[in-house]
Amino acid sequence: MAAGTTSAALQVSSPVGIVAGGGAMPFAVAESLAAHGITPVLFPLRGACDPQRVEKFRHRWISVGQLGRAMRLFREEGCRDLIFIGTLVRPSLSEIRFDFTTLRLLGNVIRAFRGGDDHLLSGVGRILEQDGFRMVGIKDVAPDLLMPEGCISRAWPSDASKADIARGRAVLTALGPFDIGQAVVVIDGHVVAVEDIEGTDALLARVARLREEGRIRAATGRGVLVKAPKSGQDLRFDLPTIGPRTIEGVAAAGLAGIAVTAGNTIAAEPQAMIALADAKYLFVIGLPA
Repeated sequence: MAAGTTSAALQVSSPVGIVAGGGAMPFAVAESLAAHGITPVLFPLRGACDPQRVEKFRHRWISVGQLGRAMRLFREEGCRDLIFIGTLVRPSLSEIRFDFTTLRLLGNVIRAFRGGDDHLLSGVGRILEQDGFRMVGIKDVAPDLLMPEGCISRAWPSDASKADIARGRAVLTALGPFDIGQAVVVIDGHVVAVEDIEGTDALLARVARLREEGRIRAATGRGVLVKAPKSGQDLRFDLPTIGPRTIEGVAAAGLAGIAVTAGNTIAAEPQAMIALADAKYLFVIGLPA
């Protein structure tokens, strides 16, 4: 295999397999890999990945629960290094149709399902690594997609927003071991909402609804969305992500801006995100890890 590298720490083999869920990130990762001279091969998940956008790339369709088929296709395409990226509605065990290999590993699969999303992804990753594959992360294959440190918008956080950011980071650090969520909204020192299984978009919609109902009395333009990986999280999997849609949600929720952990947060469509944040007078800042 030809080899390429995207970090000083890890030599990445080409081609790289991308197990692709929903959203734009699998395609952004594929394009970043190609720009670095590494061939991407997408393994789109049926029912999650966009079937039209995937046609642009070399790809082989797979299904949740078909570990044997997935491993065979990984090998056929010469992909030793694999990355999981994109959104996926977590299925229940009863909804999955297992193939023989998955049934053989059922004990490990069940253990992976017992816990939050990070536990599930890292558990599946361990199963694949035991079979000779290597799981890599965005930091290894596409570091250009990660949020830089500092403020990338024209607006900057006020002193009140800085205090809210500090409170939000403390809350996420405390919640991290429970594998609950990666985001929290703090307004004037009050924690008003924590991310749950529905994700960040639903979190922001909930805050907007609370404002409409008069449950949040703070003036519009106060409060911060804070996002960070869970403490102890395997950073190869399920990194926090922000993008233009996040900006729309923050604006609708009446907040002042977004603070995320630099280097450990994916910035989707960054140019569009910055332009939208500036148009809506919101700040977007990357915090030291």
